[in-house]
Amino acid sequence: MSPVARLRGLKPDWLSDPKVWRTEILAGLVVGLALIPEAISFSVIAGVDPAIGLYAAFTMAVTIAIVGGRRAMISAATGAVALVIAPLNREHGFGYLVAAVILAGVFQIVLGALGVAKLMRFVPRSVMVGFVNSLAILVFMAQVPEMHDVPWPVYPLIAGGLALMVFFPKVTEVIPAPLVSIVILTVITVAAGIAVPTVGDKGDLPSSLPVPGVPDVPFTLDTLATVAPYALAMALVGLMESLMTAKLVDEITDTHSSKTRESVGQGIANIVTGFFGGMGGCAMIGQTMINVRVSGARTRLSTFLAGAFLMVLCIVFGPIVSDIPMAALVAVMVMVCFATFDWHSIAPKTLKRMPAGEIAVMVITVVCVVSTHNLAIGVVVGTITAMVVFAKRVAHFAEVTAVTDPDDATVVYRVTGELFFASSNDLVGRFNYATDPDKVVIDLSAAHIWDASSVAALDAIETKYEQRGKTVEIIGLNQPSAQIHEKLSGELTA
Repeated sequence: MSPVARLRGLKPDWLSDPKVWRTEILAGLVVGLALIPEAISFSVIAGVDPAIGLYAAFTMAVTIAIVGGRRAMISAATGAVALVIAPLNREHGFGYLVAAVILAGVFQIVLGALGVAKLMRFVPRSVMVGFVNSLAILVFMAQVPEMHDVPWPVYPLIAGGLALMVFFPKVTEVIPAPLVSIVILTVITVAAGIAVPTVGDKGDLPSSLPVPGVPDVPFTLDTLATVAPYALAMALVGLMESLMTAKLVDEITDTHSSKTRESVGQGIANIVTGFFGGMGGCAMIGQTMINVRVSGARTRLSTFLAGAFLMVLCIVFGPIVSDIPMAALVAVMVMVCFATFDWHSIAPKTLKRMPAGEIAVMVITVVCVVSTHNLAIGVVVGTITAMVVFAKRVAHFAEVTAVTDPDDATVVYRVTGELFFASSNDLVGRFNYATDPDKVVIDLSAAHIWDASSVAALDAIETKYEQRGKTVEIIGLNQPSAQIHEKLSGELTA
């Protein structure tokens, strides 16, 4: 292959395909608009100026577009991160918050390098469905305050915005329906002089780009001890949300992404954000769904432009952006909620076929996330619940059947199933120690030994027979089972 051909192969999609180029740019513009009120709201949660959240949204999006592992995913200031670091800002000041953001980025890089992203394989599908559904519920709940105690024109504006996003794609998909909805509703409210809450009511937009700097804190061990717990919590919450969102986008786009690169990329983005005075963040599910599912973006260009457009809109078009009615953005987010929620998971036909344990895991995940407003807690609790349900289900698969020789000299016990701490607890009581003949054979050819609990149970069975002067022979061990049995047998009791 010639050097020219090789370079052509390296060109991004948006450079070679005008349709992709148009889709990515328009998607970035829509997401940039949607980021503004969200970033300002999260700034309020963290107790900092609105500009701090907007700077974080800008630096996170631009940086992760370059170093992230999942194309088209949006990272910016988030509510979960704001909740984690708000107490630190309240008790110690903004300088400590920035230091925590930088240290959280370092933690994320270390965790990513250690392979923490591989833990995502242990998140079951029922937890993933619960994560998606609870996310849709949280995004909708975040819009409720914008629909409560507001002027009556807000409601027809929201309804009109939803109608535009439903029916406009039937006319053309060249321009994203959310962008059309935002523009039309803004023109209507401004031209008609309709008094409704606007983006400008959320706070002042920044008038200049962020300037890099060093956190204004003493560089001492006391500072590190103060900042480290918050930084670690932020790193874990940020990684959890980002990796779960990346996994969701993988499924939507039917493509694979590097979770390790995404983990390291999140760390780099937070370090950059901290040095530019931002409040840090992680992947944003709502804006990501606008970008990927609603607008159809698939490349890094849309992510980069979302951050770039955000700053351009604030600095150059601040007065115009300030006039955008919140009703327009609420309509966009409500549409995202309906598109994100897995309606098939709660259909009566699905619920009838789904095992009760799977449904319980999904419901517990949703309840935990919605009650705590913390996606990480819901995912952890849901995953632990799924493990318990799985252990309980598998424990019943261990069966013991006995066959006695015609001469009554030998009895063969055939053990079937998976032997681990849950299933091996009852194993000792499944043998007839008093009435069995002098020779006992335990056939494990249809079983597998997983842990020390199973070896200890087999040792206890042998001991009980030996106390009655009977011999025990264990046969049929597969290689992994034989290795763990040989290594631990006779070593587990005094």
